[in-house]
Amino acid sequence: MTGEVGTLAVVNLGLSNQQAKYWQCYLRDEGYRPGTIDGHLGTNSWKAAQRLFKDRGHYNDSIDGIVGPNTIKALQRMLNSLWDLDVDGIAGPETKARFAQYADFLWWHCE
Repeated sequence: MTGEVGTLAVVNLGLSNQQAKYWQCYLRDEGYRPGTIDGHLGTNSWKAAQRLFKDRGHYNDSIDGIVGPNTIKALQRMLNSLWDLDVDGIAGPETKARFAQYADFLWWHCE
């Protein structure tokens, strides 16, 4: 495993705390229970994201809250509704930048 991908307590994948809050509010509003809206993407937030990804057909692995390659691939597949990312399971600079851009679109979920 490299960089931020793994079983770290908090894995924001390049999101600022504010952007992470937007993502958490979005997950909450979609009914996926991310836990405390605190801007720190921990296990509960990633379990919620994995459930969202699974429901949208982007993920077929276990719901474990671990940000491994399959979770990154699911995120990349979801982001590909707007951008053309390589679905390689690596949270590189472009994936992180597009995730941050996507999170910025979600600001109104926290209003």
